[in-house]
Amino acid sequence: MTGTITASAIPFLAAAADRPETARPSGSAGNAGTTVSMRLNGQPYQFSVDARTSLLDLLRDHAGLTGTKKGCDHGQCGACTVLTDGQRTLSCLSFAAMNEGREITTIEGLATAAGELHPMQQAFIDHDAFQCGYCTPGQILSGIGCVKEGRADNDADIREYMSGNLCRCAAYPNIVAAVKQARHEMEKA
Repeated sequence: MTGTITASAIPFLAAAADRPETARPSGSAGNAGTTVSMRLNGQPYQFSVDARTSLLDLLRDHAGLTGTKKGCDHGQCGACTVLTDGQRTLSCLSFAAMNEGREITTIEGLATAAGELHPMQQAFIDHDAFQCGYCTPGQILSGIGCVKEGRADNDADIREYMSGNLCRCAAYPNIVAAVKQARHEMEKA
């Protein structure tokens, strides 16, 4: 049975849609479960989640930030990459509770409030470094990590550092060119 939803699954889907939001402004009381406080894209949040909740599921299901993609859910594709205290993290391999007090940056947190894109986002557009776009948020955040960690000196270093982020459309040459362009812009800032 692939790609179909049986009638017996409909009550479960309806119940999931009726769940109350669990993201709360910092300092508010949470429901039963593990309480996790963090800064998410510059804003303080407190979540009440099951202790087994991954950072990826917290971002997508509890914070409503669906830009971070669930690809393999095994840490092999890089689609779920976010920045944790400025370092790249595979959010599917990190429990939400492990990120207590940390600063998490997702693709939604890169552009300014005025809509100005981060240099890496602009470089991906300039170099057409995406096709289907599914891997793009993780690629962009890994590219930022690549530059910030000083691993973008040449094409070979960029390819090696970015090798944990898979692109099924094979836009790799354009991704390398985008990281190189963004490196120059990020160094100016």
